[in-house]
Amino acid sequence: MLGAATLLGWLLHDHVSLTSQAMLYVLAVVVLAYRLPRVPSLFAAVLAVCAFNFFYVPPRFTLEVGSQENVLALLAMLVLALVISHLSTRLQARTAQARLQTRRALQLQSLAGQLVAADSTQTVLQLGQSALAQAFEAHDTWLLVHTPKGWESSSPITPSPQHPDSTLHDGLHHCMRERATLGPGTGRWPGLEAWYIPLLSHPSAQAHGAACIRPAAASDEDSREHAQALCALLAQALQQLAASHALQETQLQHSRQQLESTFLAAISHDMRTPLTSILGAASALQEQGERLGATEQQRLLDTIHSEAIYLSQVTENTLELLRIRRQPDAVVMDWQSVEEIVGSVMARLRRQHPQRTLQARVPAGLPLLRANAVLLAQALTNLLDNALHYSQDQVELEAKLDTQTTAPCIHLSVKDRGATIDQALRPQLFEPYSRGDMAKQQQPRGAGLGLALCQAIAQLHGGTIAWYARPNGGNRFTLSLPMPLQPQEPV
Repeated sequence: MLGAATLLGWLLHDHVSLTSQAMLYVLAVVVLAYRLPRVPSLFAAVLAVCAFNFFYVPPRFTLEVGSQENVLALLAMLVLALVISHLSTRLQARTAQARLQTRRALQLQSLAGQLVAADSTQTVLQLGQSALAQAFEAHDTWLLVHTPKGWESSSPITPSPQHPDSTLHDGLHHCMRERATLGPGTGRWPGLEAWYIPLLSHPSAQAHGAACIRPAAASDEDSREHAQALCALLAQALQQLAASHALQETQLQHSRQQLESTFLAAISHDMRTPLTSILGAASALQEQGERLGATEQQRLLDTIHSEAIYLSQVTENTLELLRIRRQPDAVVMDWQSVEEIVGSVMARLRRQHPQRTLQARVPAGLPLLRANAVLLAQALTNLLDNALHYSQDQVELEAKLDTQTTAPCIHLSVKDRGATIDQALRPQLFEPYSRGDMAKQQQPRGAGLGLALCQAIAQLHGGTIAWYARPNGGNRFTLSLPMPLQPQEPV
């Protein structure tokens, strides 16, 4: 730039005044001051004055000054060049600081948006470590947070060749206990070479963790405030996760207590009548058995048998539904054959209802299901029992492979020709103890747990259950189960 100013002044020497030539150097100094750091720009300002004096101030091609007026002009030019250089350097620094603040503000905004969607402490930990690493690229950063499994860090907190001291672990835990930032410029442990910042949602709250940024300078107050802002966002996200987890636990506990209370009330109500019938029939046989005829004795025995079966079904459905809702992860899944499950269910029901017509349609070559055979058989048994109780005609069980959808599945449908269920009952059809008008219109009784258990079993297997009205009257309950990738080895 100075060479260009000198060359241009040389070309215009015979056409412009000495003042105009000086302005060329001033323009060069302004441009250089805006582009260069402080020391090179000051050097350029001094060099510009020397070049102007050497090439154009009489006597030319020397550093001597021929007149007092030129001395004052050179001094004024030097001061002007130095002032311009200083102001331009300050403007450059403020521009850089403004850009840095803008980037930091955008980072805070982006991190806040990402934390809103965070659904686990591990996700918050990863987002926090990524944000600290991005904001402090030339620093070493650590992040320690408290999770339901204990304390987890973004990287191992152990002495390393680069940082062999043991202050890292102590500093993180001490700043959490003190609920205050430690390190240079904080007034607490100023001799440390790092900032230790607790994750606090508000000053009086308990720390959810801590962050360490090393090295740190006491004069870099803006960076420390930005790190504290990042940690505050992480703390708020962890606080929201903890509150959400506590709310879910409370709701789950309340739901469990309400469910258990409902179960106990329903069991006590539904067991009273069959127990009374069993006790009455047994007492009659015990006290008057010799005076009763064979037909009457058989009737009482049939009553005891049927009521005992009903009690067994109610108890089994209740316990299974309660177990599935309380401990879904405890259910063991394995590869199962649809043909075998349907065959065992149909054989058992045909023995219990020899006078009824049960038909099964299961195509050959159906893929295996990842399921619990006992629960799946119980769901099919409940659906078939309902169909047998509420209809007098033939009951069908049909298995069908559906590959037309994006997620292939197997449909297990139970069809009957009984009275079609009212559409108004559909919303509560699969709720526990919701039996609707079907129980009022017909004789068979039940605790209303069968369909609720079927829905729980379907959801446990990742499937669904739905009711459909048949075109010519009757009902169809379809249990849809996803078809997983088949095992490589024969099962």
